[in-house]
Amino acid sequence: CFRALCCKGPPPPRPEYDLVCIGLTGSGKTSLLSQLCSESPENIVSTTGFSIKAVPFQNAILNVKELGVIVRYYQGSQGVIFVLDSASSEDDLETARNELHSALQHPQLCTLPFLILANHQDKPVARSVQEV
Repeated sequence: CFRALCCKGPPPPRPEYDLVCIGLTGSGKTSLLSQLCSESPENIVSTTGFSIKAVPFQNAILNVKELGVIVRYYQGSQGVIFVLDSASSEDDLETARNELHSALQHPQLCTLPFLILANHQDKPVARSVQEV
């Protein structure tokens, strides 16, 4: 029993997946990742360029690269999180639709799984998922 308890090696490493998180400015990408990493929601500043956060789950680790407004660095991505502001104006929602369609047709992204999040559902003017 002693040998089984004390001589046990480290647990096997969890698989890691590289994702890219994209969306318009103010859609809530940074807030989403901060929440997933159990970070304080205070003092959140919009990302310029990009940032990478490791989001730990029980069976895997997601390395999420959040891209700012202009950066388009998708190489090595294994999945896409597209965040849109469901409470935004009709013009901004149309811009988000165009960006999503552009991402869906991008050669480095078109074969990857996409998760589309309609953020800000808690706001009174938020559109439902069906409306978005």
